[in-house]
Amino acid sequence: MTAEEMANEGQHTGFPMEGEDITPKKDGGVLKLVKKEGTGNELPMTGDKVFVHYVGTLLDGTQFDSSRDRGEKFSFELGKGQVIKAWDLGVATMKVGELSQLICKPEYAYGTAGSPPKIPPNATLVFQVELFEFRGEDITEDENGGIIRRIITKGQGYSKPNEGAAVEVTLEGSYEGRVFDQRELKFEVGERESLGLPIGVEKALMAMEQGEESLFTIKPKYGYGNTGSTKFDIPGGATLQYKIKLTNFEKAKESWEMNTSEKLEQSAIVKDKGTQYFKEGKYRQASVQYKRIVSWLENESNLVDGEEQKAKALRLAAHLNLAMCFLKLQEPSHTLENCDKAMELDEANEKALFRRGEALFAMKEFDRARGDFQRVTQLYPGNKAAKSQVGLCQKYIKDQHEKDKRLYANMFQKFADRDAKKEAEKGTDGGNENGEMEVEVEANGAQE
Repeated sequence: MTAEEMANEGQHTGFPMEGEDITPKKDGGVLKLVKKEGTGNELPMTGDKVFVHYVGTLLDGTQFDSSRDRGEKFSFELGKGQVIKAWDLGVATMKVGELSQLICKPEYAYGTAGSPPKIPPNATLVFQVELFEFRGEDITEDENGGIIRRIITKGQGYSKPNEGAAVEVTLEGSYEGRVFDQRELKFEVGERESLGLPIGVEKALMAMEQGEESLFTIKPKYGYGNTGSTKFDIPGGATLQYKIKLTNFEKAKESWEMNTSEKLEQSAIVKDKGTQYFKEGKYRQASVQYKRIVSWLENESNLVDGEEQKAKALRLAAHLNLAMCFLKLQEPSHTLENCDKAMELDEANEKALFRRGEALFAMKEFDRARGDFQRVTQLYPGNKAAKSQVGLCQKYIKDQHEKDKRLYANMFQKFADRDAKKEAEKGTDGGNENGEMEVEVEANGAQE
């Protein structure tokens, strides 16, 4: 149906076919007429969550749906195919506060099938749409608002970079309007530390499609944290903006894409790579490499001949090295987890026991830490560091006991003083052993 045919249809129904053709093909499929102007200059982007009110009618004026009648705004993610094509096109041209009429021919609405029983086949529809708000897409796993994306140019396909993927990007970082970082880069996802990039940039890349260009607002947790960046003159607690274009990428091989021999070969390669990062003090990058070994080999069951021992040795090394990385990163709970995993493979492993003791010590669980260090000294009598740690744990345990004794002594003295005071008051004010005064004292005691 052309724009002229739509106009003719309008003449038959008495409905004026007016408005701007907003279709890319200019085929008259969606005509937009602004009824009330919006404010500002910003328009919603692909992926934004938009909030609208709408009233939908047929050309003869029959109303088939209305969010206003329900008293609740309708929301959807723009450009994701969650609504009819006409809406994705129309709302993308609207400003906040704008009220527009959209006349939508069947190809941009419900097509030849319609939407029985209210919308017949091949129906041209009329919508009055008012845009109240739009906001970017939250791409964090727990949707905590830490990384918000607004798509400038949609990418191609459905594939996205994973950890270890080789990416080519153009990026521009800004803070309060000042551009502080503008580069074209080629790197592997997981290497951002050596490039001075915040973790939010890598998380952003792992949500992008090839060819996509997007704006990201990155909160401090995913930016440079509370310490900031001296290199880029970014203060602590800064919210950053990044414009990123993912020019090209090649995904790292997933576990299911490799046979056992390939997994073992690649595990040995990334182990060496992780060790190099560790020596350079790049503990987060090192941990990414060791995690890949675990993901490839943890559930591998097709092992033959000498492969089983080789896989076990690689997994053990990965968990031990991860434990050390997390100690350096001051993340003792993750250290603990990896030590436990290592000890499932080798229950008396010296490094696993010692590092677990260090993690427990950092968590102020001195009794448990002492137990691990003592076991190290029993199994490996030559370990002088473990003996030293046993003594340190005992000191902290003793200090804690002394502190507790003082606390309890003061507490009991306070109770004794309070009881003495109440007895004195009882003697002064009268009352007897079984009288009302005793009940009152008991109640006061319960309140404290």
